[in-house]
Formats: sequence, C-alpha cells, structure tokens
Amino acid sequence: RPGMTALPTCWAISDGAAGNERQAMALARALGLVPRVLQVSLRQPWAALSPRLTVGAASAISASDGSTIAAPWPTLAIGCGRRAALLTRLLRDWSGGQTQTIQILDPRISSAHFDFVITPQHDAKSGDNVIRTIGALNPVDEGWLTAGRARFEHFASHVGPRIGVLIGASNRAQRIDDDYCDGLLAHCRALHASEGGSFLVTVSRRTPPATAARLRHAFARLPGLFWAGSEDGDNPYAGILAWSDRLIVTPDSVNMISEACASGPPVWTYAPRPIVGKLARFHAELVGAGHLRVVGSSDFRPMAAPLRETAAVAELIQELRRREQIGNR
Repeated sequence: RPGMTALPTCWAISDGAAGNERQAMALARALGLVPRVLQVSLRQPWAALSPRLTVGAASAISASDGSTIAAPWPTLAIGCGRRAALLTRLLRDWSGGQTQTIQILDPRISSAHFDFVITPQHDAKSGDNVIRTIGALNPVDEGWLTAGRARFEHFASHVGPRIGVLIGASNRAQRIDDDYCDGLLAHCRALHASEGGSFLVTVSRRTPPATAARLRHAFARLPGLFWAGSEDGDNPYAGILAWSDRLIVTPDSVNMISEACASGPPVWTYAPRPIVGKLARFHAELVGAGHLRVVGSSDFRPMAAPLRETAAVAELIQELRRREQIGNR
C-alpha cells in the first residue's frame, strides 16, 4: 500500500551440498525470513573459476530444479559455498544495487564484492564487512531441540546415560577407515563397561556403505539404535542431539561438530591421528574455548555454554543494515 515498505524477500543459494544449504537456510530463518531455496549448477569453466569469472556467467548459471533465475530480484540473497558465490556476487549488479548480498564461507575473492561475508575464524578471512564465527551456522537452538525431543519422545526409553555418536567420513584432514572405526568401537565398549547406558548412532550421507555396515554390525552388540538411511525409519539426527547426555563426534565435519556443540551436552571427538590444516585450527579453537574435548585428553575443565552463533550473527546483520538505512536517509 502507499507509504508502506514491501516485505523483504530472500533467496538461500547453494550448490546443493547439504551443509552449505543448511547454513544459508539457518541464517535466513534467524533473520525471520522464509527464503526461496535455490540450488545452482554452473557450466565449465565457470564452475572451476567461480566466483572470479563473471564474463558470460548469466548463461552459465542454472537452477538445479529447472526454475528460472530472473527478476524480480530478492531483497536479500544469502549464498553459501564457492559456487553459490558467483550468483550471490552477480545479484547486486543485476538488481541495480537493490539486492543486499551475504556470502557464507570464504569466497576466495575480496569481501568488497558482497555486503557481508561470514566465515569461520580458521579461514583467516579479513575485511571491514567480514563477520567471523568459531563454527558453522546452524539451526540448533532451544526451539529446535524442543521439537526434536517431542518428535522422538520414545528416545526417553533408552537407558541412560544416552551417548550420541555422529559418524562422518574420511577427508584430507582425517581418515575414517577400519582402524579408526575399531578404535572408536573399543572406546564405546569401554564406556559401556564402566557406565552402562545406550548408544544413539547415526552416519552421514558421506559415510561409505561398507563403513556403515561394519559399524551397524558392531553397535548391534550394544543397547541403543543405529541409523544409516531411510530403511531405518525417520532420520533421528534432531532426536539424538536433543536426547543425548553426551556426544561423540568424528573429527571430519565442521558442520556436524558445530551442531553438536550447539546442542548442550558435553561433546567429545575421537581423533587418534593428528588433524591437519584448517580443520586443526578449528578443533584447537573449540577445545580452547571449552566447547569440545578430545577422547584421551586430561582436560577436565567444565564445558562452556552451548555454541549458538547463528542468532548473534543475524542480530549483528540486522543492526548493521539498520545503521546503513539510517545513514542513507
């Protein structure tokens, strides 16, 4: 109506990787927005050179669901991941400056190409418009956990202490191979021998089927549940985070560890081999801040409060946007 500002619209852009889409969606919802979820595909050479190569990019970007990427442009675009960053970067120009852009994770170009860039500290990205976090943005808060407890209320029947076990997959920083699994299983058996309890175990989409089958066979000898896919029923991830008294997480995934550290119970990671690269810095920051412990360490300080950064990031962005609007009047 005359004199009223149109409701803000939002696109949550990713390359379809579950972790990237989850971060963009979490921030959009923390900002109070219901976004259009947009998974993009890029033709070569734009895919390899994203987001640096912009010449001809309009014809190289497509939506994975076949929908059209065209005006009306959103009020706000939130991209996560290097390939999504190409569209996030271009939207500011395509919209004539009407779309504000937020890029999550280091786009590997100057932050000046976006209104805000949000990166974890271990990426060592700097700039006047860079917001740095410890971990990955995620939806885990009290409301999310309450919904998880309600949806999986039958988890209360599992004998305590309930130990959630989150399994990822090998990467350059850590191998989740047979030797690793044997060590993790030995630790879980020792816990059960000394404390009893039950194990709520889930694998990720990245976990190789052979690894999942090996773990399923071993955990069948311990009380609890094991989930590896839809054949085991609904994905219990939210219920595991909500009902566990303790969490053990493989060290390979920033997203998975961040969500575990946001959930509340003490979080331990089993890392028998040295972690390398940026992931090592991430682990060191979490351990130093009291959000994470390493199995076998002698550090028994009290755990820090849950690591919930998404709401704080959203609040900061809203405040900075308000200041900018006031400054433009």
